[in-house]
Amino acid sequence: MPHTPLAQAPLGHSTVYPDRYDPGLLFPIAREHNRAALALPKVWHGADIWNAYELSWLNAKGKPVAAMARFTFPCDSPRLIESKSFKLYLNSFNETRYGDRVAVRSALLHDLSQAAGADVGVELMELDGWGAQTCRPMEGINIDAADIEISRYEPAPDLLRLADGAAVVTETLVSDLLKSNCPVTGQPDWGSMQIRYTGPQIDRHALLRYIVSLRRHAEFHEHCVEKMYCDIQAACQPRSLLVYARYTRRGGLDINPWRSSGPAEVDPARTPRQ
Repeated sequence: MPHTPLAQAPLGHSTVYPDRYDPGLLFPIAREHNRAALALPKVWHGADIWNAYELSWLNAKGKPVAAMARFTFPCDSPRLIESKSFKLYLNSFNETRYGDRVAVRSALLHDLSQAAGADVGVELMELDGWGAQTCRPMEGINIDAADIEISRYEPAPDLLRLADGAAVVTETLVSDLLKSNCPVTGQPDWGSMQIRYTGPQIDRHALLRYIVSLRRHAEFHEHCVEKMYCDIQAACQPRSLLVYARYTRRGGLDINPWRSSGPAEVDPARTPRQ
């Protein structure tokens, strides 16, 4: 698929909302352009988990059906999906009739996998089924209470360093102070993040300063997580590393990317802010 300039994406432009199903609304973005600036590992694992809270369609009798959905894009898919185009695409189901949920899932699976260039996981859930999902903070030691001076708000990987003595540890650190910005509109993207690693102990104050240094950075959610992963890996050289961010929703969608040095599982539970 040829590269399409981001300026042609619907994000940041006034839009007429669709009144019929239209997979052509999806706007894929090649991952390779952002990754060209990163020191990528030879092998990594991960996914971008999207939760959709505003999904609806008509049944065969024209009666609306309301549902929620979870979409899982593998990190090795060649393309991600621009978020406003994803919202518009999901809204194109609103006035379209389907015989059952199987037909809806089949359309979602086909269209998203084709746009991403890889198999995308699609889960449709009834509202009462989603209610069983719990809401809780990300698991780990929260480092946000540190009483430290912070003065840098542009990405500063040079802030990262190891703790004094740097004994080898296995720990999970969490922060709710992640903020980056949409590269098109400049709107703030708020999130919580989890760093799980084994290796020389990372200086927690330095890590918090680094997380906050993304505060004025303009990049998509997925790109921010990949940048953080690569920066932490390069500066601290952990034996294993997982970086996971859960961003607050916008337009009925939240995006939750994770990257890991090995196969891993992440908690899909919403955070209190989500």
